Amino acid sequence: MNLFPFAALLVALALPAEAADLGISFRDAAGLPLEFAVATATPLGKPAGGKPGKAVIDQVDREFVPYVSVVSVGTEISFPNQDDIRHSVYSFSPAKRFELKLYSGTKATPVVFDKPGVVALGCNIHDWMLAYVYVTEAPYFGRSDARGTLTLKGLDPGEYEVHLWHPDASQGEQVTRLRVEASGTQLSQSFTLKPKSAGAAHQ
Repeated sequence: MNLFPFAALLVALALPAEAADLGISFRDAAGLPLEFAVATATPLGKPAGGKPGKAVIDQVDREFVPYVSVVSVGTEISFPNQDDIRHSVYSFSPAKRFELKLYSGTKATPVVFDKPGVVALGCNIHDWMLAYVYVTEAPYFGRSDARGTLTLKGLDPGEYEVHLWHPDASQGEQVTRLRVEASGTQLSQSFTLKPKSAGAAHQ
């Protein structure tokens, strides 16, 4: 008895579905590249399933670095202080309220971001220090680079709900639905930005 055709069928069935990439380009109202924009993608009809991990938001030259972080729900974030002065870190945001008292070095206790939403960070001593943590349940997410681009990799082809956000955008979060094709899909988004406050410096 020849079992080869049956074995070949089993191998074919075991092959994973072809993965696709979603490329996103962010621009401001003048058409210039927009860094620090966030995109998330959740497949429709399937449960969200991000994987919590660990992240770092540093304090360098009296600024939070990076200006924007995007993490899965349940991620633990550390806040080392590399400056030669003490900082505090706090948030009054509904998604995460906490305060790390004045400290220097790396002895501050890591904080677990356990709810989805946008968390604004500040320092009680230095009013201009500001950063954001975008906490998501989406399985695919990313942040745009200095060229205003990001790529969400390894998506199964199909329908997705996509969230697009930038901390300085005047219109808030944008939500759209699109179909990711097996060959890959490109999306472009423009944001109108709020005027920058004096002394703002994003790293």
